[in-house]
Amino acid sequence: MTTTPATAPARSRRASWRRIGAALAATTATIALAAGCSSASGAGAHATGDASQAADSLEAIKAKGKITVGVFRDLPPFGSVDASGAYTGYDVYFAEQIGKDLGVDVDYVGLDAQGRVPALTSGKVDLVLANFTVTDERKQQVDFALPYMQVYMGVVSPTSAPITDVSQLEGKELIVAQGTTQQTYFTQHYPDVKLNVFTTETDAFAALKDGRSPALSQDTTNVLAWALQNPGFTVGIEKLGDPQAIAPAVRKGNTSLLDWLNEEITTTLPDDFFLQDYEATLAPVYGDAADPATIVVERGKIG
Repeated sequence: MTTTPATAPARSRRASWRRIGAALAATTATIALAAGCSSASGAGAHATGDASQAADSLEAIKAKGKITVGVFRDLPPFGSVDASGAYTGYDVYFAEQIGKDLGVDVDYVGLDAQGRVPALTSGKVDLVLANFTVTDERKQQVDFALPYMQVYMGVVSPTSAPITDVSQLEGKELIVAQGTTQQTYFTQHYPDVKLNVFTTETDAFAALKDGRSPALSQDTTNVLAWALQNPGFTVGIEKLGDPQAIAPAVRKGNTSLLDWLNEEITTTLPDDFFLQDYEATLAPVYGDAADPATIVVERGKIG
């Protein structure tokens, strides 16, 4: 059949539309394939992230047969390394009981104050037991279990020039460790007090001993222990601010380990466990200078 001038353009238009449709279909398939690959990749990454986060879950800890606990390495009598290289102290005593009740070994990681939150969020440790004060700011970053101790903030200074009131520090320097509640408290409430901030507790106390600043603030339990072992220093302020809870901390969202810890504290631990802990680790340091009733918290109940 002879093609007339009228039908040729129509066929040409139909062919053009078929070519355009094919091109669009191919483009759509390519986009869909790319989206599918991207989605699969995202799902894989998400799954990997979930697996990484689950590595510190209760089930994972039991499966690997150990729990990694972050403790202070230089804050006796709560967490420190003894002459034999072993970790010891009030927090370590508790960690050992946790390992026993979980049926796993305990691996320790020595921490500084400012390293406690990062150690959890990075997965370096499963649990932090490092004289960790519960604050609203920290609750945004980690999950705290029930408390096992309470403390006030204190100030230690040379006996020859005792600081007995915060007003004496105005315009002067006060030593604090980085990442502590003392650093936050004085920054917020006493801006006229100049803070001399040190990375580690060891460096902070060394600075006080060397006379680089007239006083140091830490939890009263800590400054009292240090003053008892360092003649020539006294805790002139024993109760600064409100009493604060000390509690175990886990990665935010690690509900399986958190629930287990709360059950451990409220039910599983022997009666008066933390009083026994106190007698074993703190009493030899404090003697009659401290009252365990003002420090020890049993079954997670303060007061």
